[in-house]
Amino acid sequence: MRILSLICLLLHVATSAQNSVTGTFIPAENYSYALLYKATPEGAEYIDRGSLDRNGSFSIALNDTISPGIYKIVYALPPEENNFDFIYNGKENIDFEFSTKDGVVFKDSNENKLWSSYLRSIAMVNQTISNYYAQEHIDEAAFNAIFKTLSDTQNAYEESAKDLLVSNFIVANRPYIPDSFEDLSTYSMNVKENYLKHIDYDNYILQCSSFLKEHVLSYVFDMVSNASNDTYKNLVNDVVQSMEHSNLVIRTNLLAQLWQRFAEINKATLANYVTDQYLLDLATSLNMTYLKERILAYKNTSIGAKAPNFEVSLNDNKTTLHNLNAKDYYLLIFWSSSCGHCLGELPEVKKVVESTANLQVIAFALEDEDEGWSKEKINYPNFTHVLGLGKWENEVVKRYDISATP
Repeated sequence: MRILSLICLLLHVATSAQNSVTGTFIPAENYSYALLYKATPEGAEYIDRGSLDRNGSFSIALNDTISPGIYKIVYALPPEENNFDFIYNGKENIDFEFSTKDGVVFKDSNENKLWSSYLRSIAMVNQTISNYYAQEHIDEAAFNAIFKTLSDTQNAYEESAKDLLVSNFIVANRPYIPDSFEDLSTYSMNVKENYLKHIDYDNYILQCSSFLKEHVLSYVFDMVSNASNDTYKNLVNDVVQSMEHSNLVIRTNLLAQLWQRFAEINKATLANYVTDQYLLDLATSLNMTYLKERILAYKNTSIGAKAPNFEVSLNDNKTTLHNLNAKDYYLLIFWSSSCGHCLGELPEVKKVVESTANLQVIAFALEDEDEGWSKEKINYPNFTHVLGLGKWENEVVKRYDISATP
């Protein structure tokens, strides 16, 4: 009886053994930690932290409370730029090697290795397709052979991925495969028309990963070279149409990514197009106050836009920014009496203003109280001073989307 009990105990221990995520970062001296998060459609939930040893290695146990899904490793700051996703099916260990040169390479995990292998295989066939069209002569036999390889490759990976989480990605990534010969122009048009065809925006696994974001950004920014503003707008419209029946939160998040990218590459007209046509209404209906404030602040402070108005005291008389007309040019500076950089740079601005005609400085101070500001503003008698109590929560500061001073 004791032997039977011991056997049962050993079986229980074996079946409840923990999995783990282990990794090695190269070069080790460039990294110090690995943060593990579970990815969700709304963001990421912190799970655990692993400190790297002198070889750049770490290990984090994955107990039975860690459910299958998409997880994220953050390895440096800023986190949004220094992370990668991986699949965890609840049944296998995860082991990887990460380097700046090669990115992440999975050593253990059938799901992740299959996805990496799939991407490499599809990339190789796509390179063959590019080489074929670069030759600029028709060889239908070669054309058919190449696309048969593409079809066979896709079908083989879909079959291998059956009943696995990675199947969600492989099926969604199915490329366009023509039935018969197509010239480059026709093929390119059909690739574009079919690019978003197999994506299910309501697929929870895809929502948790970076797949949807990367696919949407690739469609808008990589599909057409040297795109005009009108072309970009049409591409955005295509994305919105493809998401027509999808979850509103997912639709909003993906459009926010498009808006962010346009803003980052200084295409204000297009960022504001996304806002005016789609994003503002979505953010309002979903009560996403922060997003709404951010996109409106960007729109209101874009080049060519009329600056948000606020009250200004001029010679003991109250007026507004829009009513100032004594000078040809106005320089609006957001600063704070508690900001060391501000106190170092304002004297330089003062010198420039003194030697520049028809220029007036509006110095808007972000302050928690007025004592320091009252003392410091005396040094700049020719500036027009405005006190913004509440500092970062001041309504004018929010409308201008100020996140740092000066």
